[in-house]
Amino acid sequence: MRLGVCYYPEHWPESMWEDDARRMKALGIEQVRIAEFAWSRMEPSPGEYDWGWLDRAVDVLGAAGLQVVMCTPTATPPKWLIDRHPDILPVGADGRPRTFGSRRHYDFSSPSYYVASERICSAVAERYGKHPAVAYWQTDNEFGCHNTVVSYSPAAVGRFREWLKARYKTIDALNRAWGTVFWSMEYRSFDEIDAPVATVTEAHPSHRLDYRRFASDEVARYNRMQVEIIRAHSPGRPVAHNFMQLFTEFDHYKVAADLDVATWDSYPLGALEEQWFAPELKAKWLRTGHPDFASFNHDVYRGMSKLPFWVMEQQPGPVNWAHWNPAPLPGMVRLWSWEAFAHGAGCVSYFRWRQAPFAQEQMHAGLNTPDNRLDIGGSEAAQVAEDIRAVLAAAEDANASIRSKVALVYDYEAKWLFEIHPQGADFHYPRFAFEYYSALRGLGLDVDVVPVDAPLDGYRLIVVPPLPVVPADFAERLTRSGAQVVLGPRTGSKTADLQIPASLPPGLLASVLPARVWRVESLRPNVTEPVRLAGSASLDDGVGRHWRDFIETGASDQDALEICARFADGHPAYVRSGAIHYFASLFDDALTTRLFAGIAREAGLSVTALGDGVRVSRRGGLTYVLNYGEQVHTLADVPDAAFVVGSREIQPQGVAVYR
Repeated sequence: MRLGVCYYPEHWPESMWEDDARRMKALGIEQVRIAEFAWSRMEPSPGEYDWGWLDRAVDVLGAAGLQVVMCTPTATPPKWLIDRHPDILPVGADGRPRTFGSRRHYDFSSPSYYVASERICSAVAERYGKHPAVAYWQTDNEFGCHNTVVSYSPAAVGRFREWLKARYKTIDALNRAWGTVFWSMEYRSFDEIDAPVATVTEAHPSHRLDYRRFASDEVARYNRMQVEIIRAHSPGRPVAHNFMQLFTEFDHYKVAADLDVATWDSYPLGALEEQWFAPELKAKWLRTGHPDFASFNHDVYRGMSKLPFWVMEQQPGPVNWAHWNPAPLPGMVRLWSWEAFAHGAGCVSYFRWRQAPFAQEQMHAGLNTPDNRLDIGGSEAAQVAEDIRAVLAAAEDANASIRSKVALVYDYEAKWLFEIHPQGADFHYPRFAFEYYSALRGLGLDVDVVPVDAPLDGYRLIVVPPLPVVPADFAERLTRSGAQVVLGPRTGSKTADLQIPASLPPGLLASVLPARVWRVESLRPNVTEPVRLAGSASLDDGVGRHWRDFIETGASDQDALEICARFADGHPAYVRSGAIHYFASLFDDALTTRLFAGIAREAGLSVTALGDGVRVSRRGGLTYVLNYGEQVHTLADVPDAAFVVGSREIQPQGVAVYR
């Protein structure tokens, strides 16, 4: 458990560096990320490198006892490079190249940029690969930010055709898989296939899904190139990338497979404003963020990181990029920091050391104000450093890995497929995955977020948000796990080629769920379907929203399939076959929580309905309690001597840690 900070020596007079480094160390910071946007200072003209300033900055930080996270600067190619190779610029769906003047202005498929990136990454890695102060590396910065994963450039289309050849081998196989006989879209060769964009009406959905798969693989290929260069010149030093919050435009599991550390950039207030949350929730959690949003991301990235995951950028105050940008309540920077450690973070790094007084991010707070005085976030970071010393002194295994008993399966391809074939405008996969996660966390359960191909043995409860494409062995692995399994609607509803299974949904899961989904419907936002649980005296135990599967059970299946709830019109809303539970709709939060609680108890798990905004995590020999709410939360049954941080009376925005 340690603290870090993001620092930009190129933004400040060199006369400030030594004092900055001294103050960082005194504050309790141990690692400093630098140089991710500094290409124009490293190489001001083609082939002319200026390392002097960066050498001195690294030396100053190292002399202060700080570890450096050195970054490759490829998120911001300089103007001279763009002028030399305009094909580097990504091309939008409108056919127009995006222009220079901000950041992330490159196409992952550009051969010119691939070569230029190899060159600058090699130069940086050769220069600093064995420097004693450089302890870690970061590739690029926030892959895909600003909608830059997918490009429709000639280079991207050319590489897409090669990707299709590798996947399908023959054009006849592609035509069959896509079903191009529809609308006379059959191809004679791979060279006839263009990008699925600018068509008169909807482009072929299988074409679109494969283009998303291809674009995702391009990100992984580009990152792998950088990682291999770094490892060659800086052996033994962990390599990271900083992913973004709830970002789903490429398969993060594939990118993380080449890294040592999955890190992410945590901005809970900006996320609350930009995501789907209802206005009343945005108002309620305005200055704290949703109690489950940061933790969901922690668990996502913990699940793909070989070493303990990091928060590479932690919000320290107001940000600049949301529609509205409130200031965090006092205590929230400390709470967010401890929430990360409670979920297994190895480092929490604040963005940034000092607020910049110029350019695009001048309204984005730092630990220090632009006139170099410690801001509220800086004071709370210092408190976290003191807390860390207390925790580590009390428990050497404070960050020991503990496998949860609950797994939530999270899949990036599901999001792309539902975006291409939503059938209902608000069928939003990340939202539904989050709502399932939030219900589990509200019951006091720790959750592992895992990919669809993860080992499932050892879990007692496995929750699968809507998962249209399931692996061939998924049913067998679910059964072998011995867990109670919850499947969301639309699970098993498509093949890998984006076709309806021959036997209808649940497709490959029919062996464990003997049902037939023969019809579906999407529901407008102002329409819900009442749900009544079996044996309930209530006429309305909750409602279904967004979606409804119509489930048919044949006479031969009656003994195997139990109807646990029905819609008002009598159609099954929730069915089960042994340990496999299937929800035919997205239920309201209260009903989802109620059903999860019952199934969790059946799985042998202890559940506790937590207070509003209170969350609990367990790690090593410690329990962490975080209070997002407005009321004091009291831990009645914990002895005073057990507390390492805080006490039984946890104030709003407060934290307690006990043995």
